[in-house]
Amino acid sequence: MEHRATEEIRDRAVLVGLNSPRLSQRENADESTMEELSSLVETAGGLAVGVVLQKKASPDPRTFIGEGKAAEVRELVRAQEATMVIFDNDLTPSQMRVLTEELGVQVLDRSGLILDIFAQRARTREGRLQVELAQYQYLLPRLVGMWTHLERQAGTSGKGPIGSKGPGETQLETDRRHIRRKIDKLKQELEEVRRVRGTQRQRRMKNEIPVVAIVGYTNAGKSTLLNRLTGAGIPANNRLFDTLDTTSRLLQVSDTLEVVISDTVGFIRKLPHQLVDAFKATLEELEYADLLLHVIDISNPAWMEQAEVVDELIAELGAEQTPCIRVYNKSDLYWGDIRPHGEGTVNLSAKTGEGIADLLAAIDRALDKGSRHVTLHLPYDKGNLLDLLYREAKVEAVSYGEESIDVEAVCNPKAIGLAKDYIEGYVEPREPWED
Repeated sequence: MEHRATEEIRDRAVLVGLNSPRLSQRENADESTMEELSSLVETAGGLAVGVVLQKKASPDPRTFIGEGKAAEVRELVRAQEATMVIFDNDLTPSQMRVLTEELGVQVLDRSGLILDIFAQRARTREGRLQVELAQYQYLLPRLVGMWTHLERQAGTSGKGPIGSKGPGETQLETDRRHIRRKIDKLKQELEEVRRVRGTQRQRRMKNEIPVVAIVGYTNAGKSTLLNRLTGAGIPANNRLFDTLDTTSRLLQVSDTLEVVISDTVGFIRKLPHQLVDAFKATLEELEYADLLLHVIDISNPAWMEQAEVVDELIAELGAEQTPCIRVYNKSDLYWGDIRPHGEGTVNLSAKTGEGIADLLAAIDRALDKGSRHVTLHLPYDKGNLLDLLYREAKVEAVSYGEESIDVEAVCNPKAIGLAKDYIEGYVEPREPWED
């Protein structure tokens, strides 16, 4: 019974959006962004109890939506017993303060909501540091006026003459300095975490295991796909932003190819800029990836716009040159007549498993470096070749026979060239002009 009681104590939120020709397309609210905001509220553990979409020639500098609309929202808050109001647009610190006073409940904008979700979802040390850094950067400009009621100065009433500021500086300045110190400390800690991960990545590069990164719009089915491919127990829920930290798994693609496959945080429209910067470290996996799998939820009518958001972010992160397979997921729910097709595209359903074999074949083709699975019979006086194979190839089995050392290995073209005389059934590849 206790559990049910806590389940019921959720934030009840009224959602507000402004659509204005003065705002850029990125900043504007419309039906689809309000729907997405509603999903974000649900992800954060809240419940949307009302939606107000205001069309206005230009934003009101004081209340953003105008006095009349603010009064209407206040009535809706009372009627719905809402505990907070969440704006789909970003508000200035002064607008947030005015609206909080006028509406009588906590006011949050889209950036603040996304930060809250990230804070709930961060699991690794790096993820938590990134969220904390972004939260402090978001908070710093919003401090102004939050502490006016706590203003205090040594030996004065708080409004003393210039130069009388002693050790008892205003609470606001104390907090500002504390936050700036905290930001610097977090940046140092993040650098250290990145340095350690850079070393781990170098080690992985030495192993020559290709890295495949799964990217896509939030809720496109990336975690479900990773689960399907590797059997990994990553929670895959129908909630936005469910994966925050990069999760990596080893995947045997074919008998000659093994890859490290990484899942990344979902991309979203109107992602707060300070978050893009703070999360560069999570997404820098893309820079080092040998192949990207761009997962697209083809059952969503807005899949083209969503794919565009992801493409733009990939370019912003400097990974547009990385080979990419477009993975059209949820194909079993596709509403169109002809599925997207062509080179570098795969249609599948991560949920049912349809098309997974096609994806593995596409990954194998994209990362084919000419490696082959071979059996070698090395004479005992050529034992030095075994050392070479251990260095250059992936040795799977070695047995010592009466006349030779028998080796099963996955060899790259270099190793094949050096040991071809001892490969069972080896045929010299023919040049195209020899056919």
